[in-house]
Amino acid sequence: MPPPYKALDLYFQMHRRSIPFDSFSVLFTLKSCTRLQSLIIIRHMHSHIIKLGFITHVYVATSLLHAYVVTSFSNACLLFDEMPERNTITWNTMITGYSRSGNINKARAIFEEMTLRDVTSLSAIIKAYFDHGYWGKGLSLFREMISSAEIKPDLVTVGTVLSSCVNLGALALLVGKSVHGFTVKNGWELNVQIGTILVDLYAKCGYMKNAFRVFDLMQERNVMSWTALICGAAQHGFSQEALILFKMMQKTNVRPNELTFTGILNACTLSGMVEEGRKYFKMIEEYGLEHRIQHYGCMVDLLGKAGLLEEAYEVIKTMKFKTNVVIWGSFLSACKEHKQFDMAESVIEQILSAIDPENDGGIYALICDLYALNEKWDDAERVRKLMLDQNVRKARGSSFIRS
Repeated sequence: MPPPYKALDLYFQMHRRSIPFDSFSVLFTLKSCTRLQSLIIIRHMHSHIIKLGFITHVYVATSLLHAYVVTSFSNACLLFDEMPERNTITWNTMITGYSRSGNINKARAIFEEMTLRDVTSLSAIIKAYFDHGYWGKGLSLFREMISSAEIKPDLVTVGTVLSSCVNLGALALLVGKSVHGFTVKNGWELNVQIGTILVDLYAKCGYMKNAFRVFDLMQERNVMSWTALICGAAQHGFSQEALILFKMMQKTNVRPNELTFTGILNACTLSGMVEEGRKYFKMIEEYGLEHRIQHYGCMVDLLGKAGLLEEAYEVIKTMKFKTNVVIWGSFLSACKEHKQFDMAESVIEQILSAIDPENDGGIYALICDLYALNEKWDDAERVRKLMLDQNVRKARGSSFIRS
């Protein structure tokens, strides 16, 4: 019997034996019921709590409220309206509930209605804004929080905010700089979570000096800290630095993971370091890790750019995964670059049978180019006709850069 059901069974054994309940036994049982996410059981517990007279107990009522937020938010709203006493946790629970239901305006209204707020309240409404794409409002509130003398963010809040916007480019950079400045001003030591997120954020935005500065300030580093810096260095063309970082990581006895090797292989690909790429590709298994499709993709790209197309094709054939459009595209691009038309033709029919006409229009265009460059006009026309028949469209270029 799973632990939540065991707790529920023990609760009703107490009831059958007329053993008196206290608020702690009720709270622990409610916690187990919440994990089960069964509305029928929650409602049964609700009626039992009313009979026992615990519904006026603010902690019990708040725990019940949380159970309803997880299972049925409409019931949570009814219970909230009926509660004679509420504490800060009660209000925070409703902010989270309205955020999950997508009603950000009501979440903010609940926040404004609160007579006493704490750092969790601010964290909840900021996270609600970020989760639903209201980046400007979330950032504005976060800056107010940082500058406020009343409520200061803690490490949990900072981690939540950074995690929510780490992939948002310029906006993430603004948040990262605000957080970085706040930690320095308050004399905080950068823990491994906050430090890693900041390193990752700066590295993705191309601010490698800032990433290295934060990394040096960290008192403790784990595999994700090292990996964030390695991947960032590789992404922005610092391939030699990425390899040096990997060797430093090995010396500190931090064990790399699959993502670390993706960064290293990417560094080798961008700099055309074939021998190093082969070495690190083999090293993945030496560490007892499994090759991922990203690793194969990097090797195909590396070997293809170096003109080693037969070896690149051997890598494709030895893959444990179904070859995706990215790898095929990389291989065909290398064939085009090195004018290896026979090699390309040997796999074209295999590729055409595997790709999706609705999403992989770029591959069709690339195949047409290969046939045209090899002066096989009939084959090029056949592929163009296939594109028309299957309504293939090449995706337009797009950007996520914000003004």
